[in-house]
Amino acid sequence: MAPPKRGKAKGGSAASATVVAPAEIKFPGCLRLLPPSTVAITIHAKPGSKVATITDVGDDALGVQIDAPARDGEANAALLDYISSVLGVKKRQVSIGSGSKSREKVVLVQEVTLQNVLDALNKAWKCD
Repeated sequence: MAPPKRGKAKGGSAASATVVAPAEIKFPGCLRLLPPSTVAITIHAKPGSKVATITDVGDDALGVQIDAPARDGEANAALLDYISSVLGVKKRQVSIGSGSKSREKVVLVQEVTLQNVLDALNKAWKCD
């Protein structure tokens, strides 16, 4: 966004009000924006569950139960499939950034906005 032109705004300007508004939105600590359009999601995976579901949206991590065992990468594949379906993105847009052999993972989602990810996660979490 271009800076406002000098001399045009007197007193309180509408441009400064729109700049302040996005800072008021509180995003959980488990979501981070990696410019230009990638969102990193810190996930605490719980493999071996009966159904895949989101258990918690917190500042530390997003709790996700996975309906696959933690062997031979089955839980990682199921996690990526589940996250892509929850967010409504293609599977190729979702990848594991770190933690492929750990319960604590960072999943990268490309070509999305932070707000869209938060909205989709909240919707899935409240529906479960």
